[in-house]
Amino acid sequence: MNERPVMELAGTIRHDGDGGFLDDLDTVRGARRWLQRRPGILATATATGDLVLDEELREAVVDVRRAVRALFARVVSPAPPSPADAHRLLPVDEAMRLLNAAAAREPVAPQLHWPAEGPPTAGLLSAEGDPGVRLVAALARDAVDFLSGPQREYLRACHAPRCVRYFIRSHGRQEWCKPSCGNRARVARHYERTRAADPS
Repeated sequence: MNERPVMELAGTIRHDGDGGFLDDLDTVRGARRWLQRRPGILATATATGDLVLDEELREAVVDVRRAVRALFARVVSPAPPSPADAHRLLPVDEAMRLLNAAAAREPVAPQLHWPAEGPPTAGLLSAEGDPGVRLVAALARDAVDFLSGPQREYLRACHAPRCVRYFIRSHGRQEWCKPSCGNRARVARHYERTRAADPS
């Protein structure tokens, strides 16, 4: 996958197809499975050793997600937020405090890399030895970077039937996170128009 870590983290809550929601991070096993499918995120954390994903770490990742989804709801306002957690969003001040505290858990310093051939790039050098701390801080830093950057303006909540995702709009008329959501929304609108036209 080539999505930003913050978008992948926000997408760990999804519709189950039957009117409910699934949470990829609801258990340690589920969180481990989600992380293993994202080698880029995992590589950030495991650069200093083996990651032990236990309940405490799972809860820390879920806390970052809760903060992210609350702040995503603020970004898309006045449009409605994702229905998955609209009724239980953290207050914005609490979400910002939680996100900033998670990002600050890892002391890092910017590093310049400049190969003999090619342009220079920047990276971060960490003084943190705990891969769990690195994981939580990396997810939080990506969220801070996204929320303070220009892509934030393109964030939308998908309101197709049975969708609870946030997405980054890639063109001006994009209303849904993926084509299948657009198809479901069009079918639902057609059904509603047909029902309204036939009062029997």
